[in-house]
Amino acid sequence: MNVYTTTNHRATTDSFSTFLHNVFIWMGVGMSITAAVSYLFASTPALLSILVTTTGMTGLGYVVMFAPIAFVLLMSFGFNRLSYATLLILFLLYAAIMGASLSFIFLIYTSQSIFNIFIVAALMFGSMGAFGYSTKTDLTKIGSIFIMALIGIIIASLINMFMKSNSLSYIISFVSVIVFCGLTAWDIQKLKRLNEDASVDRETKSKLGILGALTLYLDFINLFLSLLRLFGNTRNS
Repeated sequence: MNVYTTTNHRATTDSFSTFLHNVFIWMGVGMSITAAVSYLFASTPALLSILVTTTGMTGLGYVVMFAPIAFVLLMSFGFNRLSYATLLILFLLYAAIMGASLSFIFLIYTSQSIFNIFIVAALMFGSMGAFGYSTKTDLTKIGSIFIMALIGIIIASLINMFMKSNSLSYIISFVSVIVFCGLTAWDIQKLKRLNEDASVDRETKSKLGILGALTLYLDFINLFLSLLRLFGNTRNS
C-alpha cells in the first residue's frame, strides 16, 4: 500500500511538473509576443499612426483596445467547442493584439522605467506563485474576495474614465497590486488542484493549460501595469 501511494504521488508530481511547465512556457511565449509587438509599434511611427493620430485614437485603435476582451470571452465561453489548436492560435493572436494595445506605454514612460518595473513585477509574481503552489492553506475563500475586489476595480476604473481623478487612479492602482498578487497565488493553487483531478482527460487538461497560461498572463500584465502607473517615470517628468 505504501509503495503504491508513493509511486502514485510521484506520478502525480511529475505530471503536474509537466503540466505547470507547459502553462508557463505558453505564458512566456505570449509575453514575448506582446513585448515584441508592443515595441515594434512604439518604435515604428507608420504602425503607430494606424492606432493613434495627433487628433486622437483612430477607429482601428479603439478596436485594438477592446479586442482583447472579445478574445478572452471567446476562449472562456467557447472552451468546450474549440479544439486545443484553435485555443492556442487565439491565445497567440490575443497576445499580439495586446502588444499593439500596450504600445502606448513606451510613449508615456521611459524605457528604463518600464524595464525596472517589469523586473519588480516578475519578482512579485514569482513570489506569489511560489506561495500559491507551496501553501497548505485553501485560498478559495480569499480568491473569492479578490474576485469581488476585481469587479470593484473594473467599476471604479469605468467611473474614473469620466471623472479623470488622479487620486482615484492612484487608489485603483494600489488596490490592483494587492488584488493581482492574491489572484496569482490563487490561480497557481487552482492549477495545482486541477492537475490532481484524475477525472480530467488529457485533451481537456491540455486545453485548460492554455486557459491557465491566459489567466497567469492576465495576472502578470495587470500587476505590471498597476505598478507602472504607481511608480513609472513618465517622459515628461
